Amino acid sequence: MTSRTRRDGGGTVSVVTRPRIHPSQGGVRPLEWLRGDEMSVLTSPRGKVEVVHCRRTESQDIYCIQKLIRKFTQKLFGRLNIIYLLEKANLAITLCNDKEEIMAHATFLDYPNWNVAAPEAWGSVFRDLEGDITCTPLNTLFLHLFVAVDEYSVGCCKEIIRTVFKAVPELHFIFLIVPSYMSLGSTLVTVFDEVGSVPCLMYNEDFTVYVCHRHSHYPQLHIRRARVEDHDDLMPIFMHHDTILKDTYGEYFLAELIEAQDEENHAVVCEVEGAAVGFMSVCSRVNLPLLHECFDLGPFHGFCTPHPDDILEPPREPRSADAKLRTDSQGSQRTAKELSGLVSSEVTGSAQEKVMEEAEPPSAVHSENASEMQDTDKLSLLSLTGDQEHGVSRWSSASILLSEEPDYFRPVYRGAPTVFCIQLFCIDEKYEARSLDFMNFVFRLFPDKNFCIISVPQLTPEFVLIQNFVKVIPFGDCTLQHDLYVFHRAGLFKSINIRLANCTDTPGVEKLVSSLTLSKSILEDLAQYNEARRDLGGAPLQAFVAEVAEQVVGIAVIRDEMDIEYIRSHYNIEDFIYFSHHQRDEHGRLHHFALNPAFRHYTKFFLKELLRLGSKTCLYYPVYPQPREGKSGYALNHTNRKLTLEPKITVNARIVVVGASSVGISFLETLVFCSHLKFNNLTLISTHGLPGKKLLDKEKRKFLASDHCFNDKDYALMSLCSWVNVVVGRMTGIDRAAKHVVVSKDKAVPYDHLILCTGQQYQVPCPTGADISQHPTNREVADSSKMRYMGQVPCNLFTLNDEEDCIKALTWILSNSVTTEGNVIVYGNTIDTYTTVETLLHLGVRGSCIYLVHSPPKSTVTCINNYSVESAVEEALGAAGVTTFRDAILAQWNQGLNPDPIHCASFTTPTKPFQLQCTMFFSFCEKNVDYETFKALNDACLVYDGRLVIDTNFHTNDVAIRAAGPLTKFSNRYYSNDWTHRNFSSKEVGFQLAAAMLTLFDPTLEPVMQPPADLDRLIPMYKGAKIQGGILPGSYHYLHITKPAIPIPLEVQMAQPDFGSEIVTGSAKAGTYFRIHINKYKMVEDITCLSKVPFPVSNYIRLFGQHEQALNDLCARYDSDRITDLYSYFTEPWCMALLHDRFIDLRKELRQVLASEQEEGLPSIEQLVRQIEDEEVDLKEEPRNYLRRVFEDTIYRPLVEKSILDYLHYNRYHLPMYAWPGII
Repeated sequence: MTSRTRRDGGGTVSVVTRPRIHPSQGGVRPLEWLRGDEMSVLTSPRGKVEVVHCRRTESQDIYCIQKLIRKFTQKLFGRLNIIYLLEKANLAITLCNDKEEIMAHATFLDYPNWNVAAPEAWGSVFRDLEGDITCTPLNTLFLHLFVAVDEYSVGCCKEIIRTVFKAVPELHFIFLIVPSYMSLGSTLVTVFDEVGSVPCLMYNEDFTVYVCHRHSHYPQLHIRRARVEDHDDLMPIFMHHDTILKDTYGEYFLAELIEAQDEENHAVVCEVEGAAVGFMSVCSRVNLPLLHECFDLGPFHGFCTPHPDDILEPPREPRSADAKLRTDSQGSQRTAKELSGLVSSEVTGSAQEKVMEEAEPPSAVHSENASEMQDTDKLSLLSLTGDQEHGVSRWSSASILLSEEPDYFRPVYRGAPTVFCIQLFCIDEKYEARSLDFMNFVFRLFPDKNFCIISVPQLTPEFVLIQNFVKVIPFGDCTLQHDLYVFHRAGLFKSINIRLANCTDTPGVEKLVSSLTLSKSILEDLAQYNEARRDLGGAPLQAFVAEVAEQVVGIAVIRDEMDIEYIRSHYNIEDFIYFSHHQRDEHGRLHHFALNPAFRHYTKFFLKELLRLGSKTCLYYPVYPQPREGKSGYALNHTNRKLTLEPKITVNARIVVVGASSVGISFLETLVFCSHLKFNNLTLISTHGLPGKKLLDKEKRKFLASDHCFNDKDYALMSLCSWVNVVVGRMTGIDRAAKHVVVSKDKAVPYDHLILCTGQQYQVPCPTGADISQHPTNREVADSSKMRYMGQVPCNLFTLNDEEDCIKALTWILSNSVTTEGNVIVYGNTIDTYTTVETLLHLGVRGSCIYLVHSPPKSTVTCINNYSVESAVEEALGAAGVTTFRDAILAQWNQGLNPDPIHCASFTTPTKPFQLQCTMFFSFCEKNVDYETFKALNDACLVYDGRLVIDTNFHTNDVAIRAAGPLTKFSNRYYSNDWTHRNFSSKEVGFQLAAAMLTLFDPTLEPVMQPPADLDRLIPMYKGAKIQGGILPGSYHYLHITKPAIPIPLEVQMAQPDFGSEIVTGSAKAGTYFRIHINKYKMVEDITCLSKVPFPVSNYIRLFGQHEQALNDLCARYDSDRITDLYSYFTEPWCMALLHDRFIDLRKELRQVLASEQEEGLPSIEQLVRQIEDEEVDLKEEPRNYLRRVFEDTIYRPLVEKSILDYLHYNRYHLPMYAWPGII
């Protein structure tokens, strides 16, 4: 396989042909959740000291891990394939020193090694062990490998074990199974105790079982009531985080709070070795009216007991469904479930005895707490199934139409409150992982309450405690600056059991999913499983239920993934797994997943058990677009065994993006596909919602040219509607003080970070008003190009800016018989005028009825900037009968009378004016910032100088507002007015904007260093290709790819002494034109294609930036007349490797090889090149010959060859045309 650096656990990279996929759990990062800033010090028996930390194991660690394996290790754990083991591991930990040298490694799985039990049935084997160990799949892991540097092995072992118990709060036992004739050695014996023996399934041999207990390394916390004397222990913890409470309430606020305890207010602490290390204040007085007004509490029955007078449904009135859509923290789950009805009347007791018995195996610390519990009635667990967060939906909708009043219905609850709140919480970071230990105790303080809530400011990072809570969905008009989280008493149960479903589970599942939109589909698939164990297509089907206290609280249905070859070839799953180490039947597809929200914090455990019990290693969940078109074009979500114990970092900051431009979509795509972050509050404000609705059929020509940043398939593959809240409307104001955007003049959308990506649009042209009867010329009329049209917009005037505008124009054409009668004027000077004319001709409009009126050019650079292409297009226009006018300025509509509708239009020219009859008028005058957008920016006092002014970090003059794209310009202090974001690829600009924002949210990123003062005036230069394409008159398929640059005429470029060379084949008029510009560095810098037949655009985009020698010695072959047609040349088998989406990885790998020193004492190839450039080497031969000789005579050639052969072998399923050693 290729040696691309990849962290074990997967990740996402940007590709063109294959989309990125969503990791359902976890992602790529060095496990800051394990390490943080905590470092440990290990001391060897000889007194040596090492500062160490733990992180997730990465694939690049494998070589070092193998070097640590000894013969004793193989006897203890068996002969292992490390790569295979890491692929199947639930948790793999590497211990490194401060120099990032690997000191130790351990691998943990959720089933035993040595084949002493089947992975799905090990529980029965371990029930009869000594010591009455109550091990369950929830609280147990198995050690499959441990290696360490001999000198520090004991300290490394203890540090890894402590880290694992800290990282997995539910874990209580780590088992180790070794052959009975083996001893543990001096290292593992320090943490493991023998508890029995078990036989092997494969052959007649016994194995000894050892166990490591949590309480010996990272025990649960002892919780008790707070006392005044705890004040001195707790104040340093409070002061470490903030001094606001002390400054507001005085130095002894905490002691006063503890003293003020009563029946409604309690204070508790967690204690370690007699010292208080954490504090929680709880209160049963809750402002329920405020919560009912701001949050959708329907799934929790308003935190009240059921009452006969409750008003739970609005009056029955016919309403638009769009007006009822609500926003929530994650759009993908918006239609997954309907809000459930009531909390069951059975929820009257507390079930504390059962909860406390299951909370922890017997230990000295917690036996006291368990003895104080009371006998209570069984708790009903089926009251919360309406939560929207844990259903899986095949369809997603995330739009709010602000043209209608949302009118959110507020239920009225008259029952007694069943909720208490956490007022104050603080804990020492060292013990934060055990924060949930508080909950058992505080629920005992309120035996009549079933819910615990906590509200936190929205910018507060999600700490460990609330990661076990369920986030409550706010109403769309909620202005409260806090997020609300809730925890149900039933969530304290530890006896959750995942098992295969059977026929007796059907009533329980029916009750569980009764409120779900897809309940019928779930029950049908459950019945199909019970009847045949296969779906209707014959694929193996499995159904699992989650059971607590003999009640069904979750249901999941999976089947074997039958399209795994399609997935592998179309999606980047190999950024997450090594495909060759997973059997075909180990890939599964998730059909349904529903879980009672009281057990939301067991979601990952449920998924982990699906993989273990179902003998799967990977799960996939597709999200199909609407309408569904076969299996192609769906978004794919993925999880695997490596991700089941790795949490995501939740970001609750409200990020609002204005404008669904390519920049805005690229920005959102980058955030959504950041695999280890979960953005809960992404909102897009757009006039027409998300793009990609496929309003125009593939057969219909596009009115507008394309920048090839995104197409309909890309939108389907991203499925942004699953992750982004969409507000359909227009930004009309920004309240910077209140931090909200005004949409459609009266709706407020609050933000913490505002991203402005509205771009520029074609505007309604403003006629000069010149009377052509006076025969004026262009020189005699006022320039109105910068003026705003203030009159009535004619109904048959169209300014096309997106697909919605195009469909309106198409509808007008078809409904007004434009194809058979009437004239069409296309006015403007951009490439969109040509694509629109071609679309009209394709729709059947006669060429003689089309007038192409070019406005005076604003620069010497034409929109195509290639004489050969322009000549072919002009000839095609003439052949079609289209009349063309040049340098014409719009003077009047309808001779100055009422312009609605337009019947005729008059124009002035440099010579004489003219008038045209008109049924339909298309305007493509120069793009500009929309007036309402400008007014919103100007009223908000954002600096505007022709465009919105930003710095190199995308900041406006408001630190909370960033902007990017053609809307913007750089500040004058950079002295670069010719360079704007318009000169660069919009997709790359959006990516760089997201990268700048991620430094605010991603703790794994290195802090950004401020540039030196002399470099602070340099604007960023992006390298991605600038692309435009479309179908031009004559049915020419056109594509132009070029580097970012200030536009200059092609003739002027070619006259430059450092121009390089060009390679041209075919003829533009014949539709076989292909031009490549090779710069002076022999790199492909410009590509122009004009063809009568469609061509693979994505392939040609990949040619940009390649060296001509990588293109099979392109220049030499062309100069020797061996290339006559570049279209056929780039379809030859040799170039398939270059067009593969992973070729960019190979290039980076080869560059890394040449840039690094491979032999001690010898400089790298890159260093040699620099020395030659700086004349530090006295050469007696040509530099190129010298470098070639060094490359041939050193280790670099075999290293490069190995990398290339590994690349071809790893991607052989896509590249079968290449041979490699051993193929014959």
